[in-house]
Amino acid sequence: MEFPKSKISRLRLTSDGIPPKTYVGGTISKICHLSFEIPNPMEVTNRDVLKVFWQHARKYKGRVFFFLFFISTAVMTDLVVPWILKDLVDTVSTNTPSPEVWLTLSKILGFFGLIYFIGYTSWRVQGYIAADVQSHVSTDLEKTSVRYLLGHSYRFFTDNFAGSLVRKVGRLSRGFERVLEEVSYRFFPLIIIVIGTFFGLFFRFPIAAYLFLVWIFVSIVFNYLGARWKLKTDVLRAAADSEVTGVASDMVSNINTVQLFTGNGFENQRFGEVKDKWRILQRRGWWQSETIFAVQGFLMITIEFGVLYLGALWWMKGIFTVGDFVFMQSYVFAVINRTWDLGRGFRGLFEAFADAKEMVTVLKTKHEIPDRTNAKELKAHHGKIEFKKVKFFFDKKRVILDNLSLVIKPREKIALVGPSGAGKTTVTKLLLRLFDIKGGKISVDGQDISKVSQQSLRQAISLVPQESVLFHRTIMENIRYGRRDATDEEVLEAAKKAHCHEFIDDLPNGYNTYVGERGVKLSGGERQRVAIARAILKNAPILVLDEATSSLDSESESLIQEALRELMKNKTVIVIAHRLSTIMMMDRIVVMDKGKIVAAGTHNDLLEDEGIYQKLWRIQAGGFIGE
Repeated sequence: MEFPKSKISRLRLTSDGIPPKTYVGGTISKICHLSFEIPNPMEVTNRDVLKVFWQHARKYKGRVFFFLFFISTAVMTDLVVPWILKDLVDTVSTNTPSPEVWLTLSKILGFFGLIYFIGYTSWRVQGYIAADVQSHVSTDLEKTSVRYLLGHSYRFFTDNFAGSLVRKVGRLSRGFERVLEEVSYRFFPLIIIVIGTFFGLFFRFPIAAYLFLVWIFVSIVFNYLGARWKLKTDVLRAAADSEVTGVASDMVSNINTVQLFTGNGFENQRFGEVKDKWRILQRRGWWQSETIFAVQGFLMITIEFGVLYLGALWWMKGIFTVGDFVFMQSYVFAVINRTWDLGRGFRGLFEAFADAKEMVTVLKTKHEIPDRTNAKELKAHHGKIEFKKVKFFFDKKRVILDNLSLVIKPREKIALVGPSGAGKTTVTKLLLRLFDIKGGKISVDGQDISKVSQQSLRQAISLVPQESVLFHRTIMENIRYGRRDATDEEVLEAAKKAHCHEFIDDLPNGYNTYVGERGVKLSGGERQRVAIARAILKNAPILVLDEATSSLDSESESLIQEALRELMKNKTVIVIAHRLSTIMMMDRIVVMDKGKIVAAGTHNDLLEDEGIYQKLWRIQAGGFIGE
């Protein structure tokens, strides 16, 4: 996982005094000498995370109110119990059995049962409400995350592992669930318990109440500082966990390459290195937790000993009853349990924030290529395309397109050829607005594509890329993705035109066959024919073929040529291809080199000109012109 170097902090983990080697978004040379870079955790604050959570929870604020109401009721019943126990014990210890004493005990026991019934019922009711609120908000968070994620640019997804992004979506909802649990079942009840305990002790023993207040203050401050101390490790651990997921996903999704290039050992080592980085951080976090538990245990012993000592001292003075012992011990046990949970709660809360921050960072990252406010719908009736003095680069030192101007007439069919790196594929990506240009203008039927909605722009263009990737869905669903309201008959017709009906019909489940992740169950040529069928079904006025027949063997290509001719009728077509059979169908061939158009004309015209096209043609093997 790589991060901007301008916003990083560095962690060094070493097993000895040897300077560590640097890890930056790749494999680690030595685990025992480890250094890696992480995003500054202050870029996204806990307040940012809570803001996102509240934006989604406030739709259910009525249910949240009743949820907290029933928790409050349940916790307050716990505060009444010590008073009941005190009365019960004092009544038993200071009286002999008699009908009057039994009547008193019956009233106490009846009240005790009522209080427990109220508490039990309140806990059960809030549980049902919590399940409803939690499921709704968690679902809404994931829907929002996916919706915003899909709006990010092509470059965003090429710069991030798909597996890591998916995991971040899940972490955000799980982070909310954990924050809700920690706040609702630890922090909120603790506040009620502390306030109730203080006033309960104050009415009986003011000195004990003030001593308790000092102790609870020290305990809360310690737990907060301890959680903050561990937070840095939690943030690093979360980032390392995402990296482990990304490396594993990258490895599994490219398993064919791993096996063919005998990369098992290399991938095992690579995964082991990032996993060991996670292990070091996980172990550090556990050690920090044990240290916090040790100090916290000492504080618990201190309050317990102090209560027993004061109780014994006051009993000797005759101002402390057996019931008072039970009364104070009940409150002390309640506070100790809640305070112990407070330490765990702080750590759980910060861990949840650390997990959620990754997705909140994505949500706070502005879309690189947003639609303009009130962007209009593109109306592509004719399909005229114009590039006017277009400039594009990722790095100013390496310009990809330099003042490129090109007019493609309505329903004209052109081919882009040229050496590798000439900018041919970039032209099509800019037309689809996968990137924004740095200068100039691109228009379709006179409409600036930067001023129309991206959805309407891409709806007007069909693309068949060099490597078609399919969904892990049925063939029917993959073809229908071109026009999702198409009937089964229309899907079959498109498949027949693309000459993929033949091999689909031979499959055991036919069109209901699942193609596997990225379409791995089909051959390259079969995947390409499914992609062409999808484009035929879409029937957009502009067609882009980016090496669309490169994965087809000669027999498959001959089958598809007729389908391509049918597909290209009455459409504006841009083809990037190296095969003569495709290029010769074009009205015009545009030759590119170093981001500029250096020649244009028919195949025969360009062969007569002693330029790049003639040179490329001479070095081709079987009609090959390099991309």
